[in-house]
Amino acid sequence: MKIDRVEIRVTDYTARLQRTTMHGAYDTGQSGQMLGKPVFLRVFADSVVGNAQIRPTTPGHSMPDTYKSVICAIQEIVGPMLIGRDIFDLESIFAEFDMLLPANTVVRALVDFALHDAQGKALGVPVHKLLGGLSQPRLPLEWSISMYDDPQRSIDDALRGKEEFGIMVACLKAGSPKGWRHDVNSFAKLREAVGDEMSLGMDPNTAWSVPETVQAMRAAADHRLDYIEQPVERRDLAGMAHIRRNAGGVMVMADEALMSVQDAYALARAEACDVFCFKLYRFGGLSVARKIAGIAEGANILVNIGGLAVMSQLEAAAAAHFYASLPARRCMPAGEFIFGLGVAGPDPLVGETDFVIEDGHVRPPSGPGMGVTIDEAALEKRTLLQETVT
Repeated sequence: MKIDRVEIRVTDYTARLQRTTMHGAYDTGQSGQMLGKPVFLRVFADSVVGNAQIRPTTPGHSMPDTYKSVICAIQEIVGPMLIGRDIFDLESIFAEFDMLLPANTVVRALVDFALHDAQGKALGVPVHKLLGGLSQPRLPLEWSISMYDDPQRSIDDALRGKEEFGIMVACLKAGSPKGWRHDVNSFAKLREAVGDEMSLGMDPNTAWSVPETVQAMRAAADHRLDYIEQPVERRDLAGMAHIRRNAGGVMVMADEALMSVQDAYALARAEACDVFCFKLYRFGGLSVARKIAGIAEGANILVNIGGLAVMSQLEAAAAAHFYASLPARRCMPAGEFIFGLGVAGPDPLVGETDFVIEDGHVRPPSGPGMGVTIDEAALEKRTLLQETVT
């Protein structure tokens, strides 16, 4: 099935998400502004249309892509390269892509998601069937808590996830300018408020030094810290390995350190982590994620499925399909694509859907491809910019 047209859009949100991490403010922006808005990609091949959507993260959050760079890359380089290619020829397509744009992983992920969606629709099967089948029909979800000066706001945030959606896994953003002691104090109060039955982690997003991390984990030991996510600079594999050796049973997760197959191999060789955080937009899509999952399995490293998927059922669905294809024993602690499931506002491009949270879990969509039906009228209404490559 040959690709004959590629369409790129920037689409608007109906709600706004504002959060804080060590990297600074995370803001999807006001309605009508393109900055902070997601890119929507369509690949047309015969009678099949493959859809994909990703919001490029803000500059400074370890990613080089912006909505402008994504549009230009597809319009000028990737789109023309795709015309006339078969939707099933992933390896040859991405071999060429990786020579042309090796660092543009958001663009690569958009193409990867759209091609997987088109393949599933062409074959009449959900994407997880293309990835090895359904290993987990019901996926536990993780609640991501913004960093606040006031610990009570963190508590209120976590309790919303627990009480409103049944979430039993939460991760507190750390790396406060006030220092690691403030972070640990917030964590201690959070643990007291939610109780022992909830699994809690901390994510400094590279803000701490190696000694600070060890001190923080020891200080948090009495409050049962379950996992620590990327506490130090992403290239400091020796530091991560030292932290892991001194973790006292706390699981150490690599996030920003993991951007490629080569990174996964280096982390495994350094014995620098217990868990890989899979952010599909950071890898370049499902095809790369499958290769990294193989390295994880060989090194006895667990898999966490991350990514905000802000108000995007399509992006959340890609994560859910991949997560569902992995056996539960290889995964930890839960999927972090919950912001694509309505908790920050509904997806403005999707009408009725059964891809919803059920008692802290979600089932991967069962329809063909990603299993997400786009409301065409809503897509036209919410389009801020459109470009076509033929």
